[in-house]
Amino acid sequence: MVISTAGLLYGLKAFLAGTIFFVWVVRYQNIKEEFKVYRLPIWLRDLVGVLKLSFTIMLFSSDLSIVILGSLGIAGLMFAAIITHLRIKNPIYKMLPAMSLILVSCIIAILSFQGLQIKI
Repeated sequence: MVISTAGLLYGLKAFLAGTIFFVWVVRYQNIKEEFKVYRLPIWLRDLVGVLKLSFTIMLFSSDLSIVILGSLGIAGLMFAAIITHLRIKNPIYKMLPAMSLILVSCIIAILSFQGLQIKI
């Protein structure tokens, strides 16, 4: 079985979008509790949520530069999440979801950038 780059890219986008939707919509109560534990303000929680959902929507644009911006935006937010985990000295297993989403976001950005280069 051969998976095309386009198929892989779409699968990674779907995985990333599903994960972010699940955490920030379905399990929003957990997000509220985590931000309280981390002593982060409500306005920051809301801003992060809006940015994550906006960047996720950008992943499905037909313009590859918007896809790259969305994936790098998610990677940036995940990097900030890891810094927050380190700041409060969480064990590494609590950082694994953010680390995996950075990896997926960066792969999406790289594959999209390669597609952008081919179209030019």
